[in-house]
Amino acid sequence: MSDQVDQLFPTTVVGAGAWGTALAIAIARNGHDVLLWGRDAEQLTGMQQTHSNERYLPGLEFPDTLKIVTDFEQAIKAAKHVLISVPSIAFSDILKMIKPLITEGIPVSWATKGLTPETGCFLYDTAATILGDSHPLAVISGPSFAAEVAKDLPTAITVASRDDVFSQNIASAMHRPTLRVYTSRDVLGVQIGGTVKNVLAISAGIADGLGYGANARAALITRGMAEILRLAASLGAQTETMFGLSGIGDLILTCTDDQSRNRQLGLAIGRGLSVEQAVAEVGKTVEGMHAAREVMMQARQAGIEMPIVEQVCKILFEGYDPRESVQALLCREQKAETTDPAPKLKN
Repeated sequence: MSDQVDQLFPTTVVGAGAWGTALAIAIARNGHDVLLWGRDAEQLTGMQQTHSNERYLPGLEFPDTLKIVTDFEQAIKAAKHVLISVPSIAFSDILKMIKPLITEGIPVSWATKGLTPETGCFLYDTAATILGDSHPLAVISGPSFAAEVAKDLPTAITVASRDDVFSQNIASAMHRPTLRVYTSRDVLGVQIGGTVKNVLAISAGIADGLGYGANARAALITRGMAEILRLAASLGAQTETMFGLSGIGDLILTCTDDQSRNRQLGLAIGRGLSVEQAVAEVGKTVEGMHAAREVMMQARQAGIEMPIVEQVCKILFEGYDPRESVQALLCREQKAETTDPAPKLKN
């Protein structure tokens, strides 16, 4: 391991939920020193006693180099790298807590997927505004369920940063035979894919809950991808990124597997539960619900149509009937699938 990579440790992971714990375990498995902090003091005490996270990842013992820290100030001041894994609604508040404690120049990354509530800002911009320009920043994203990463099952993810050295160091620190880590400079594109796919997964869940079948699910995924591409193009992200792990990879995973909380929410709504009942049934943070309105805000500002996202918003926040929303999508004006001219055939 290079000296540059060693300079990331100890890494402090902020957020002791399923994903934060899974990332902490994955990094510690490579022999690196990792500190894990969360808001729930009682939970942290239990984790110290069992050397595991029985609430979110039961039965998985921590590597020896993973330590639970109950004091937030101690956790941040000791860090050579801070990795945030909290819900998007808590992201800004956590950054504001970190700001007065973190040493100048210490890099910060996060595995949170979403937009800043109310403002609709991308998290990279929010982090840069709060922390200033002296901290390298990076986004960790891609098709990855916490339980599978924690169990050391094969996974591939992407780390995006405008600082090539930082993203490569994170990738090198996390990379192992079961965790392949790619790097990217397209910070915007990686964030778009990781955010919008959660909203689209709710739509796929609703369709399956209604019993509409595999054809409808495939159509929603495909046309949902068109909406992601439309937003990415309007904001200046790279099209290639949308066809990578953080784009179509994460979209397929989240729309098709019942481990996805966003899909779970949609399934419950499609089966006839109210939004409130569905949220209670899932019982955990559903990022797509938080992101839906902010994604529509971005779409309106960009002057583009995102009809699937729009119907999800109407179901979640305006009381629309799911069946009527599906009909509204089907009854849209007929048009060509793509706007590009047909390719010319060579003789």
